[in-house]
Amino acid sequence: MTDEPRVVHTVVKVGGGLLSKAGALDLVIEALTAFGPRRRLVIVPGGGPFAEAVRTMFRRMKIGEDAAHWMAVLGMDQYAHALTARLPGAVLVEQEPEIAAAREAGRLPVLAPYRWVRTADPLPHSWEVTSDSIAAWLAGVLGARRIVLIKPAGGDPRKLVDPFFMRTLPPGVEHFVITADDLGQLDVALDEGGHSKRGRRARQG
Repeated sequence: MTDEPRVVHTVVKVGGGLLSKAGALDLVIEALTAFGPRRRLVIVPGGGPFAEAVRTMFRRMKIGEDAAHWMAVLGMDQYAHALTARLPGAVLVEQEPEIAAAREAGRLPVLAPYRWVRTADPLPHSWEVTSDSIAAWLAGVLGARRIVLIKPAGGDPRKLVDPFFMRTLPPGVEHFVITADDLGQLDVALDEGGHSKRGRRARQG
């Protein structure tokens, strides 16, 4: 298979933690608006405050990991609606054919993943699985070449992703971790023609 027929080249996971850092999401929106057009992207939301609300309920109500898992994925859907409202030219999608239709229409697809993930149920129902691993699984299903994780801040690369991320990431799929403090790296990470030395430094692992 050649690279050209791919509907999605890069999965971009926009972390929900950006909402807790003043101005961070605004900067990410600006960067995606500047660097994203004409590139084969799909946006996957994090969980952010919606997932944190589930964590609180999990502790207080003892709802169990199965319920908590699906409630957290539904939280990703809520964030997807918010990102769609903020990103110029974005459209909310739920399934692969809708991603293709959005790309053909020149729109930026933002995936609300609950229906897709619920049907496939590909990952353990555990707090060790977050939107990072869900984005990695989606990258594999979509045949993407790269996944870019946008996080609010830096730190130890091994701690910036959940424990299942590397197990879920398909072989050969590049992965970058970009922080809100260094969004200039995003242009490199989204380059579909290859990546520079600067891009390799941005890539985790």
